[in-house]
Amino acid sequence: MLGSAPSMQPLARKFAELPSLPILVVGDLILDCYIEGAATRVSPEAPVLVFESGAQRQLLGGACNVAANLVALGARASVLGVVGEDPAGSELIELMRRCGIDTEAVLRDKGRPTTRKTRFVSRTAQILRVDEEHRQPVDGALAERLLATLAQRPFPYRAVLLSDYGKGMLSPAVIQAAIAAARSAGVPVVVDPKGRDYSIYRGVDLLTPNREEAEAATGIAIGGLDDLHRIAERLRAITGVRTVTVTLGKDGIFYETEDGGAHVIPTVARAVFDVTGAGDTVVAVLTYTQAAGLDIADSLRLANIAAGVVVGRFGTWAVSRREVLEVMGERGSGKILQRAEAVSVAARLRVEGRRLVFTNGCFDVLHSGHTEYLRRAREYGDALMVGVNGDESVRRQGKGDDRPINPLAERMAVLAALESVDYVVPFEEDTPLELIREVTPAVLAKGEDWRDKGVVGREWVEAHGGQVVLVPLVPGRSTTALIERIRRAGGPRPVEESHPKS
Repeated sequence: MLGSAPSMQPLARKFAELPSLPILVVGDLILDCYIEGAATRVSPEAPVLVFESGAQRQLLGGACNVAANLVALGARASVLGVVGEDPAGSELIELMRRCGIDTEAVLRDKGRPTTRKTRFVSRTAQILRVDEEHRQPVDGALAERLLATLAQRPFPYRAVLLSDYGKGMLSPAVIQAAIAAARSAGVPVVVDPKGRDYSIYRGVDLLTPNREEAEAATGIAIGGLDDLHRIAERLRAITGVRTVTVTLGKDGIFYETEDGGAHVIPTVARAVFDVTGAGDTVVAVLTYTQAAGLDIADSLRLANIAAGVVVGRFGTWAVSRREVLEVMGERGSGKILQRAEAVSVAARLRVEGRRLVFTNGCFDVLHSGHTEYLRRAREYGDALMVGVNGDESVRRQGKGDDRPINPLAERMAVLAALESVDYVVPFEEDTPLELIREVTPAVLAKGEDWRDKGVVGREWVEAHGGQVVLVPLVPGRSTTALIERIRRAGGPRPVEESHPKS
């Protein structure tokens, strides 16, 4: 059933305001290597193309790419998986860390090579793919360590995403342990499946096979909507899921709810350039939005929009929340970044030899003291990035149940409107230390009243060749005075100091 497309504005607002949630990705970790070159002639030795090798790129693949998508969308992703004790494993872990992915639960195995897919590309066309992998299930002591991570209680994640590429990580025991962990916390578990036996996924909340995978798992060829309905019935019987989804490539996404209501959401891709990683994007969006409590129809609409972005790129691509909002017509200022985008921007500025200044605060009630502080901070470098406490982070600082007065999206929008501010990025932790480590600015700026308080991030910035500056504050400009004026006028009661808080 195809209905008229509803307005995207309400959904865009919901998506823009999603909080940053911790999500565990369990699955096969893959290093994608792209070797670009030219294949313009045939070898005289055999009827094969001669490939003249050029530039090489290393990208995150498999469950790593799923986690990168989650981070770019605004979630906090942790990865549970296995890599080899080899250079490819070290490279994969480093790439994940640069993207802001938590790799503490990644295990290394001497007897297991890191899964690597090397693609030889000529003029954007793949000429050859070489796979290096070990498909045997993870077992022994390594499997016990995986199960121990999943057995921790209370379970600290808001969703579990199983990314199955058939490389041996997701054994039935690991899958059932992940489902049990999710059930203990009352959070959703979503799986991007592999293979023909979907009974191993029984108990998950949502699975996302593509057309070919759904046909293989059910033995039903898809020729029309009736066949999709039969597939939905069969997958519900096998796995117990209430809502069945099947991604249909250029034809969009099919889903059927437990009451038998069938829908197809048409694709929004403007041009299909490379379908690599589109499934990773879909499952990442679905998991994040389901963890945040969106209904399944809204989750699938957002997933379809995000997939339309990624197929217009070459290779795997972590689609950001901003890119999705731009497609939905909510372009914003272009200054508001998600965590992974902030890390990427900082890296680019370093390569270009430009100095990034970083400061942070709640910025709940912005006044002229703040604007002058930010202007002065900007003078210490070539670009100013402002870290902003998320709503829960503000509340944890003991500012009161009514704080923040302005939600995160509004606070960031006001900051982004200032000429002195180049980038705005949210963080949910109590302090910006982890964000500072990820960004590693050339200059860390705080108000001069922090001279004797200990500036969070000082040691990290100075150890990496940067400097900490204490910016003079504007005399006579304080939030305390503003609060008193609001109290006398009978207005709301903000409780923020005149300078940014850590």
